[in-house]
Amino acid sequence: MNYRFEWDDGKERINIRKHSIDFTMASTVFLDPLHQMVQDRIEGGEWRWQTIGIVKGQVVVLVAHTVVETDTMTCIRIISARHATKKEQEYYYGRTYH
Repeated sequence: MNYRFEWDDGKERINIRKHSIDFTMASTVFLDPLHQMVQDRIEGGEWRWQTIGIVKGQVVVLVAHTVVETDTMTCIRIISARHATKKEQEYYYGRTYH
């Protein structure tokens, strides 16, 4: 399956100012073979997801996004990204390393 990432450039600029994480870096969370992806809520008629995982080999990041799948491609639209809270990190490490 091929993956494509997209996002709103304005939202990315706001995210960088607020959380110091750009969406290109955030997209690498999906490269973590142990990333955890859960459905969060429905907004605007589409599922919102949260994915938590390792970025740059050490930073645990939570990415909010949508997913649209076709027969040939999965499009992930990143909405926001931030450093995971202590509780979220404990969840990630508890789910992946125990």
